[in-house]
Amino acid sequence: MESKAAAPPYQSSARFADSQCYPQYTASLKCLEEFGSDKSKCQEHFDVYKECKKKEREARLERNKSRSLFS
Repeated sequence: MESKAAAPPYQSSARFADSQCYPQYTASLKCLEEFGSDKSKCQEHFDVYKECKKKEREARLERNKSRSLFS
């Protein structure tokens, strides 16, 4: 039996670590670990991650436009 590592058909079924935004996510967490409760020092990291997630969502919506449930 041949084993193929195919991409999951839907992003939600993918591992979070496979997300394009995972590096921004981990950078945000590292910043929080470094500065503790002073979240204001990590705002730039949060903004970068938020923008990445926005672009990732827009790309997913664009891909889904071409799919049809009835085809």
